[in-house]
Amino acid sequence: MFRLLKNGNVFAPEPLGRADILVCNDKIVDIAEHIDFNYPGTEVVDLEGRTVIPGVIDQHIHITGGGGESGFTSKVTEVGLSDLVRGGVCTVVGVLGTDSISRNVESLLAKVKALNEEGLTAFCYTGSYDFPSPTITGTVARDIALIQEVIGVKICISDHRYAGITRKELTKLAAAARVAGLVGNKPGVVHIHMGAGKKGLSDVFKIVEKTDIPVRTFRPTHASNNLKDMMKLAKMGGYADFTTCVGPSQTAELMAPFLKEAPDGSVTMSSDSNGSMPIWNEKKEVIGIKAAESTTVFETVIALHKEQGLPLEEALKPCTVNVAKALNLYPKKGCLKPDSDADILVLDQDLALSEMYAKGKKMMAGGKPIVKGYFEK
Repeated sequence: MFRLLKNGNVFAPEPLGRADILVCNDKIVDIAEHIDFNYPGTEVVDLEGRTVIPGVIDQHIHITGGGGESGFTSKVTEVGLSDLVRGGVCTVVGVLGTDSISRNVESLLAKVKALNEEGLTAFCYTGSYDFPSPTITGTVARDIALIQEVIGVKICISDHRYAGITRKELTKLAAAARVAGLVGNKPGVVHIHMGAGKKGLSDVFKIVEKTDIPVRTFRPTHASNNLKDMMKLAKMGGYADFTTCVGPSQTAELMAPFLKEAPDGSVTMSSDSNGSMPIWNEKKEVIGIKAAESTTVFETVIALHKEQGLPLEEALKPCTVNVAKALNLYPKKGCLKPDSDADILVLDQDLALSEMYAKGKKMMAGGKPIVKGYFEK
């Protein structure tokens, strides 16, 4: 099937100006100022100058639900397909969190496979906060090398919920993930929940200093917990990942000065969505829990642009080209180029999400999802 999107104001994410985009099935065939194409059955869509951007890549979503730290009733349910579509998320990486007692990597992988069947692009990390890391095949290395959807391992450090992993054990885990990534042609990274604990990234820095493990093997998230260590990591050649579910405006306010100082391409962002978020009253007492939304990555892009004054192309990079390169997905993902996947978002005049195409399949129209998961009402 051919689809011709005409007269869009295209950010690829670099600004291309007014251009047409020709899509065949799940791929972008061509992007040019003007494309004449009249193959029978081609759907022609006039975008009338609306803004066109690459689909969001979110590398940290609790697709099988997060939470559970206030008892079993606080466990968040599985994410629905339409929940991800609302956020313009075309590519997702699923994670486990604190709870690997009532949740497991097998169910995480099954949900990844379901999202791929439903039309998105989905991957996951083996492991969780726990150590030794829970796996499917028995070892982290086998999971990464042999299971197509598994691209790395997750662990927790500098947090009161961490499992006591030592620097020596973290070194061995990183070495195993890196070698498995080479064998399986995967990123082979250690995705790290970094809390606000006393040690920060000190163990990571010492491992990089004393071993030959590349700094980019370590991928800490929740940058706001320790901006100083995250900046140091970025300047060493690593990636700093910001978590947007704390609030788009708040995240944008932290990211804007960080982006000015950090090396180009070193900053990413992810939502941590579908995890539990406490609701506080004025006395700082927890009065409820809600699930974090997947919309916050896109909303942070808009906040960076409108509230912090970043050019749209710069605001887009942390959730498109930067993270695509970090996960070895570029140029298949994270950009609008010939031969890239047709992950395309169309924005209205106010830069709100209007249409979404994931691998060429239309999933949003008029700002609302037009697809749902198997059991969504």
